[in-house]
Amino acid sequence: MNSRQACLACLEREPIALLEATLWIAAEHDRSVEPATCLARVHELQREVSTHLPILPLNELAQPLLRQLNALGFQQDEYHPLRPQAALMDKVLQRRRGQPLLLAILALELARRLSIPLEGVNFPGHFLLRVPGADHLLDPCGGRRLYPADCRELLARQFGPQMQLSAEHMRSASPLQMLQRLSRNLRQLHSSNDNHLAALVDAERVMQLGPVQVGDYLARATLYQHLDCPQAERFDLEHALLLTDDPIQRLKLSERLGQLPSAKRSIH
Repeated sequence: MNSRQACLACLEREPIALLEATLWIAAEHDRSVEPATCLARVHELQREVSTHLPILPLNELAQPLLRQLNALGFQQDEYHPLRPQAALMDKVLQRRRGQPLLLAILALELARRLSIPLEGVNFPGHFLLRVPGADHLLDPCGGRRLYPADCRELLARQFGPQMQLSAEHMRSASPLQMLQRLSRNLRQLHSSNDNHLAALVDAERVMQLGPVQVGDYLARATLYQHLDCPQAERFDLEHALLLTDDPIQRLKLSERLGQLPSAKRSIH
């Protein structure tokens, strides 16, 4: 079983082994990564965190858990430009710095082990957490409570004042959705760091986890363009053309397809 297969197998377990799946994603990019060794580190972290949690009902321990992780040095990676290590779980465990999604997945794993109710929220631009039934969300980077006004402010900071908060932004995220979001993050980070082959590995994983969006086909098409694979680029552009309803985007895609070499090849 290779790293990709091991990652997908984690989704078939009961309960789903989400954090281990992220370690197999890291192993796809670095063969020296040993998920079992990293999981042992998580177990030690669990013991360290649990000894410092207050005596409270389980449904009141999510915020103290996040604060304890923060006290142990787990914080958002503020390095600019952001590097892929911010989205690779083995590096996050080593450096105690990472994207909000990775910090959230770590917190979710510890919460599960400690029977603390907690779920992921697929908030755009900054992944969040929630205690089921609570009237607020939690920032995985320290545990700050976020009420609707705070969420609007966070959304405006990420995307501008024109983007309005909606119920869609507050939906719970499934483990599969979290892995796909992580794969998109890695695709972007590897691409922006000019590692197009690594980004292609992530782009293919995005497709495998599905369902895919127009942007996923466009992102992979651009990677194929960088890697000088015109026929693979054509395949993705044609699928993007089938999915989009935007007339301007359809025109641009048609023009781009017209600039590619013909798919037909003469036989000699």
